[in-house]
Amino acid sequence: IQFMLLFSCQGKLQLQKWYVSVPDREKKKITREIVRTILARKPKMCNLKIVYKRYASLYFCCAIEDQENELIALEIIHRYVELFDKYFGSVCELDIIFNFEKAYFILDEGEVQETSKKNVLKQIEQADLLQEFCMFLFYFFHLKIFSNFFDFLFDPLGI
Repeated sequence: IQFMLLFSCQGKLQLQKWYVSVPDREKKKITREIVRTILARKPKMCNLKIVYKRYASLYFCCAIEDQENELIALEIIHRYVELFDKYFGSVCELDIIFNFEKAYFILDEGEVQETSKKNVLKQIEQADLLQEFCMFLFYFFHLKIFSNFFDFLFDPLGI
């Protein structure tokens, strides 16, 4: 797979993950052309290099090499959709917009190396717990610092 794109029916790009090195200008050009081409097609059309599937209002699209199997690419797309559905409930565009860091994490953790969706979801949940713990520590230390600062303001000599 060369890249994975996730975009809406209106053509708004929500996620992109590139597995090959491509200059940013070229990425934008490729993305624009692919989105325009796919949105203009009928639901059952697909060519050999670009594999995509529409789920609700989102298109999942990936580009593959000529010698790669299109069915495997469709299976990878379906796997990502299942992971998104399990994590977000029933995934929709707003889930991706407001939780884009989680969506990218799912793309990173859900790569083909791990075949168990259960293990991928477990890794995502562990990352969520770690993030929540880090936020707790952040707020705790900020409150402690401000508390000491206010104590100093109101009682600079500590009397």
